[in-house]
Amino acid sequence: MRIVIAFLLMLLLSSVNAQNKDYYLLVGTYTTDIHVYKFNSSTAVTTFVSKISGTTNPEYIAITKNEKFVYVTNENHKDKPGEVSAFSFDKKKGALTFLNKTETGGDDPCYVDVDTIGKWIVVANYSGGNLSALKTNPDGSLQPLAQTIDHQGYSTNFERQSKPHVHCATFSPDGKYVFANDLGTDKVYQYKFDANNIQQPLSEEAETTDVPDGSGPRHIAFHPNKKYAYLINELSGKIIAYQYNDGKLTEMQTIVSDNTGGKEDKGSADIHITPNGQYLYTTNRAKTNDISIFRVGSTGLLTELGHQSCLGIHPRNFTIDPTGKFLLVANRDTNNIVIFNIMKSTGMLVAMPNQIQVDKPVCLKMMSVQ
Repeated sequence: MRIVIAFLLMLLLSSVNAQNKDYYLLVGTYTTDIHVYKFNSSTAVTTFVSKISGTTNPEYIAITKNEKFVYVTNENHKDKPGEVSAFSFDKKKGALTFLNKTETGGDDPCYVDVDTIGKWIVVANYSGGNLSALKTNPDGSLQPLAQTIDHQGYSTNFERQSKPHVHCATFSPDGKYVFANDLGTDKVYQYKFDANNIQQPLSEEAETTDVPDGSGPRHIAFHPNKKYAYLINELSGKIIAYQYNDGKLTEMQTIVSDNTGGKEDKGSADIHITPNGQYLYTTNRAKTNDISIFRVGSTGLLTELGHQSCLGIHPRNFTIDPTGKFLLVANRDTNNIVIFNIMKSTGMLVAMPNQIQVDKPVCLKMMSVQ
């Protein structure tokens, strides 16, 4: 009996420790700084650890699967070409060390992703209207630009869609494809990816998925079961749900993210799904400045549950912690990161009393402490 009790106690303590795990929170900004915090997944308490300065607008962040290296886009705007910076990360110190940076082959890079083995990164160049691929070195540093693919075309919103604007380039869950969402042409491009092709890892020809004119596809999120994908459209403020199979997107549903009136730029921004696949969230900027909340059904279809003020202005990006208990949103124009508790039974959000004050936060990413 004592053995059984001891075993049960050990399991209980193990569960408590698992739920009380610390994570590093990396914050990309529209300044020259990247901030590192420690985040407790039980209490949502955050503690400042370090920051690194010196690169322009270190906005969007990607972390290698082994969590040793970090890649960050630098939106240099009109003064010089877009770049991406490489850093190593010391988990004992919670500190980034700059390795090198290189040009991305397009202006205003706004998104970066890294493949599962950390061999390649892909970058979306918004103003350049193209995407690029760069190979990494064993020490995490970046080699010169390997490949750039330029998009062509335009769409119906002349102010925002007079030319291509690649807003996202990300690897598919199986690692076989790269998806590039083009806000300017109202298309999602699917490129085949070959990590062993040193000169041309992305296929020159791409399959395309059209979205309705004036939609402005921005970010895409794949369901944890890898059967579904969800596209947030910046201009229309709508989500398109797809079945996903071997690089193919088959539309299932369109549902509103930003339900304010008008047909112009809604400013919908980011999209993520909880680790258990039950809930999906999006951020809406412009006049709304809120978070839309959806339940994900067993067939992948979405049901709207409600909206929550982001308690700030211009929620550019957000993240869900690995335990699925908290949602953190970066409000760029009010210089605050708001932490919400995700109600397990309803998916609704409850604001925590502690916020993080930081200048112009844009992108939030987490990694384990150990």
